[in-house]
Amino acid sequence: MKDVLDEIIAWKRIEVARQKEQISPRALYAAVEKIMTDGIEVESMSKALHNDTHGIIAEFKRKSPSRGWIKEEGKPEIVPPSYEQNGAAALSILTDEKFFGGSMEFIKIARPLVNIPILRKDFVIDEYQLFQAREIGADAVLLIAADLKKDEVKSLTSLAHELKLEVLLEMHSFEELDYAEFDVDMLGINNRNLGTFHTDVQNSFQMISHLPANKVKVSESGINSPEVIKLLREAGYRGFLMGEYFMKQPNPGTALKAFTEKL
Repeated sequence: MKDVLDEIIAWKRIEVARQKEQISPRALYAAVEKIMTDGIEVESMSKALHNDTHGIIAEFKRKSPSRGWIKEEGKPEIVPPSYEQNGAAALSILTDEKFFGGSMEFIKIARPLVNIPILRKDFVIDEYQLFQAREIGADAVLLIAADLKKDEVKSLTSLAHELKLEVLLEMHSFEELDYAEFDVDMLGINNRNLGTFHTDVQNSFQMISHLPANKVKVSESGINSPEVIKLLREAGYRGFLMGEYFMKQPNPGTALKAFTEKL
């Protein structure tokens, strides 16, 4: 089976190169410098998860490579605010267009409508994307161990922090645990293999004992019951990234409320 992650990253390099042609790095960096000079603040996602009763990161995800369209008609001005109103601790918004039906515009639209942290969910391979994240109003970015070398994670994390962005570092396998040594804000365990898209929440339980105790830990993908979250919390997780479970419902926000009431 072709590794889907390889295909996504190959396309992402082309996509970022095209974006740099449309908006030069110099112009983007200047725009971000103004944002920071103006004192526009960001929200701490790690603190929000640590302090929240449920810790659910509700994801605005319209499409996936494995399932196709989940909610093609989903609107960023409706779903993210509804998530906040119904108990989400933070938001994850997909900005990859080709494979996940996302857009950076979705964060721009949602940002003034919500007061909780927003994670830019994408495949970050270039520092340019960190400046994009700050410019569109994200509070945190995702770095994925499976598509980055250790020195890349180190340098991207350092720059993200300079831009006042928090970092959620995602790992999937025991082979990637060395990445946990970096000074990131949150450590995520993805229960979905990004190459095959096979999902098993047991992955989070198996890896938790190998993660640093002082980091906010996030379990990602495959979570579909309050009982699983209760067990994950007991194991030490404080964040739970859920997308498809809510997005496939007629009203994602209402589905989130019904879910949290069972917690």
